[in-house]
Amino acid sequence: MKKIGIIVAIIAGALQGTAQKVDIAAVVKDAGKQTTVMLQEIAGAKAAGSKGVSPRTLEDGKLKLVASRDWTSGFFPGELWYLYELTGDRKWRTEARGFTADIEQEKTNGTTHDMGFKVYCSFGNGYRLTKDPHYRAVIIQAAQTLSRRFNKTAGVLRSWDHSKNKWDFPVIIDNMMNLELLFEAYKLTGDRKLYDIAVSHADQTMKNHFRPDYSSYHVVDYDTTTGRVIKKTTHQGYGNESAWARGQSWGLYGYTLCYRETRDAKYLKMAEHIAGFILHHPNLPKDGVPYWDFNAPGIPNEPRDASAAAVIASALYELSTYSKNTKNYRSAADRILGSLTKAYRAPVGTASGFLLLHSTGTKLTNTEVDEPLSYADYYYLEALQRVRKLRAGKKLF
Repeated sequence: MKKIGIIVAIIAGALQGTAQKVDIAAVVKDAGKQTTVMLQEIAGAKAAGSKGVSPRTLEDGKLKLVASRDWTSGFFPGELWYLYELTGDRKWRTEARGFTADIEQEKTNGTTHDMGFKVYCSFGNGYRLTKDPHYRAVIIQAAQTLSRRFNKTAGVLRSWDHSKNKWDFPVIIDNMMNLELLFEAYKLTGDRKLYDIAVSHADQTMKNHFRPDYSSYHVVDYDTTTGRVIKKTTHQGYGNESAWARGQSWGLYGYTLCYRETRDAKYLKMAEHIAGFILHHPNLPKDGVPYWDFNAPGIPNEPRDASAAAVIASALYELSTYSKNTKNYRSAADRILGSLTKAYRAPVGTASGFLLLHSTGTKLTNTEVDEPLSYADYYYLEALQRVRKLRAGKKLF
């Protein structure tokens, strides 16, 4: 047993050492080159008649732009803000302002729960870096719009409005990510209602979305008359009882940010439990980049999801600053970031300017499988920014 332990330690050390060799400055320089390619591709797509405002993925090898109402529309503006933060180059700020402006109409779109993804990743980062009062106003308006999707009886925010024949009041684990917008608007306004809605949603999700092993269901359907759970299902995972990889990443990130905003120890413990499920799962590959579902039947011959890995890495960097397991979480995040950097990046000049390859959108419908995705790039840049701060001994927030 001692010999096995030594071998494991050697392997772990080797992986950690590889991750630590990530040259952030070089990676950011390449990201800038790729994003320049992306800007050219966007201009070309618009010249060819596309009405989209933000890149989402590649479709049949061609860049796919989406309208501001698409849940992914805010990620590319956010990437531009991160490039500005990482480089200090004002050209990225100029580009970020332009693409962020294209999202503004979403601040009053009450038909979706994805307000955080769309508005906070764009306007939220913009406000953080510029303190533009107009961005502040957009954040507040968007949070107020999102708050109207809250049901007091069930204590949660509604996710989708579609597929009413399948669900009464569906709540998806992804919705944890939108709470950051509510917390930010609370800090900007002092409106306690926004804070209370975020906390209620986090509490009910903790109670109803998670299994005893701390894996998460994707969709929980509520009866809004009684508040009880009707059923627990999936929309993107392999099965109702499986652990869809990106869903687990949303949960990890969501409860980490909830601890940041509330300092409630139960959220820290929840984030640690979710991290434990992910990092100790027997189906997690050695490089730390998960298959699209931890229970996918064809493992190891299943698609990976670089987007889930990027979210996990970013979340672990933050979690490492709160938990006593600092070293383990930091090491795991370094390993994942190192893997993404070494084996999942698109060569400069390819993939229409996307940064990461090999993500999985929705495997069940064979949509966006083994393709680049804008949100993978966004959280990859965020993870790079976070580890840069940590290496410099700076606080993340």
